[in-house]
Amino acid sequence: MCGILGVVATTPVNQLLYDGLQVLQHRGQDAAGIATGESGRFHMHKGSGLVRDVFRTRNMRNLVGNWGIGHCRYPTAGSADNAAEAQPFYVNSPYGLMLAHNGNLTNALQLKQDMFLQDLRHINTNSDSEVLLNVFAHELQVASNAPQVNAEIIFKAIAGVHRRVKGAYAVVIMIAGYGLVAFRDPFGIRPLVIGRNDTPAGPEYLVASESVAIDTLGFKLLRDVEPGEAILIDLKGNFLSRQCAERTVHAPCMFEFVYLARPDSVMDGISVYETRARMGDYLADKIRRTMPHLEIDAVIPIPDSSRHSAMDLAARLNLPYREGFVKNRYIGRTFIMPGQATRRKSVRQKLNAIAQEFKGRNVLLVDDSIVRGTTSREIIMMAREAGAKKVYFASASPPVRFANVYGIDMPSRSELIASFRSDEEICQEIGADALVYQDIDDLKAAVQALNPSITQFETSCFDGHYVTGDVTSAYLQKMENERDKPATNNASRLDSEDCAEDNEPFEQEHDSQLDLNLSHG
Repeated sequence: MCGILGVVATTPVNQLLYDGLQVLQHRGQDAAGIATGESGRFHMHKGSGLVRDVFRTRNMRNLVGNWGIGHCRYPTAGSADNAAEAQPFYVNSPYGLMLAHNGNLTNALQLKQDMFLQDLRHINTNSDSEVLLNVFAHELQVASNAPQVNAEIIFKAIAGVHRRVKGAYAVVIMIAGYGLVAFRDPFGIRPLVIGRNDTPAGPEYLVASESVAIDTLGFKLLRDVEPGEAILIDLKGNFLSRQCAERTVHAPCMFEFVYLARPDSVMDGISVYETRARMGDYLADKIRRTMPHLEIDAVIPIPDSSRHSAMDLAARLNLPYREGFVKNRYIGRTFIMPGQATRRKSVRQKLNAIAQEFKGRNVLLVDDSIVRGTTSREIIMMAREAGAKKVYFASASPPVRFANVYGIDMPSRSELIASFRSDEEICQEIGADALVYQDIDDLKAAVQALNPSITQFETSCFDGHYVTGDVTSAYLQKMENERDKPATNNASRLDSEDCAEDNEPFEQEHDSQLDLNLSHG
C-alpha cells in the first residue's frame, strides 16, 4: 500500500503536497517524495523515512510550481531499504514524465523483459512502479510521434497500458508541457478520488488515495475515479475524463475497509468509519448466535483501528465498552522488527494494560484482523498478567489464509497463522479461552450496505479468489519462495494486528534531489 497525490492549482503547491502526504502517512512510512512543475522544468525531492524527516525547509523552497505529485511508500515490490526506489519516478522520453503509483503489478517480470527486448527501455530498479512508468511512456510514444502531446494521444496510451498491465494500480503522472494524468486499474482495486476547489483565478483539482486528503486540504470531494477511467487536467485547469479499459469490474480491496484506510475517509462511496461500525454489529450477532454461553464483563479494543467495531459490538450486546490498553506512539511498528524476540519486546513497549480494567474480569478483546498471531498471543498474555479471569478474542475480519498480490505485503502463507489451522487450533495457538472470526459474507454485507451498486470485492487474502483472473498457482509459489528468502527486502511485511495508522519515525534517511530542464515543441 502507498499514498499518492496529484494537484493542479493556481498557486504554489509544495506546502499543499507536503500537508497531503502527512495526512496519507498511514499508507506508507518507508519513503516519501514530491515532484513539482514550473515553466517546463521538473523539481523533485525524495528520500527514505517519514514525510517530516525527508523534507526540510531548503527542500521545500526548491519545489516550486503550481502543479505536482506526491508519494509515501510502503514497499510491496522491490526493496524496503533501497532509497533509489522511493517515488516519484522519472523518464525523459517522450515529453518528460513523472509517476507515483499505489498497487502491485502481477506481470511485472514479463513486462520488464518486454521492455528490454521489444520496447528497448531500461529498468534501473526492482520496482514495478518504474516498469509501469516505462510501459506508459512506450505506449505514449507509439500513440504519436507528434512534438506536442494532446488528450487523444494520452487516452490512447492509457488504453494500451490497460491491455498490457495486470494487477492493481492507481496512478498519477505529470506530463511536461501538458499537465496531470490519473487513472485506475480496470478492477478498481486500489482507491483514487478527485476533489475540486474553486478560486478567483480558476478551478483547482486534487487527486488522492483517500478522501481525507481532499477534506483536510480544503477541497470539495467530487467523486471516485472509476475503474479503468483516465482523468486529464491540463495546466489551464481544464478537466477531461474517459473510460479507457475495454472491460471493467468494480471490485475494491476489502482490506482497505478492514485495516488500511483512515476511518474518516470515504472510498467508492463508502464510509470507512460506518463499515467498521457495521462489522461490529455483525460480529455481535455471530457471538450471540454461536457463543451465547460466554460470560463477558467488558469489551476492550486493541487500539486503534478496531475501536469502532468494538464500540458497536459492545452496544449491540449491551455490554460495557472499556479502554484497557494504552498505546505508546513513539515505538516502531512491530511488523518491521527482526526476529520474534524483538517483536515480542516491542509489543510490550508499545501497549500497556490498565490493570483495573482486567482484574477479576472476563474480557472480550476485539481486533481488526489476525495475521501472524504473534501480537494477539502477546496481548492475551498481557491481559492475563493484568488479572483477567478469562480472555476471549474477536476478529472483525475473517481468517487471513492466502497471500495478497495486489499491493498489501503480507507474510508468506507459512507464516499466516490461519493458513493451515482450524479456528479451534488458532484459538489454542494464541492462548485465548474462545475465538470468533467475522464471516466473509457478513463482512461483505457490512461494506456493501453503504453502496449496494458494488457487488464484488477483492477478498483474496480471505478466500483465495483473485479477481484479475491471471494469478496462477505457479505465480503464487514463486512469490512464496521469494518471500521465504532471508533478505532485507522482507523486513516490512505486514505482520499482524498492528495499527496501520501509526506514524513512527524510521532511523534511515536518504536525500536525493532532481532538477530537470525540459523543452518541447
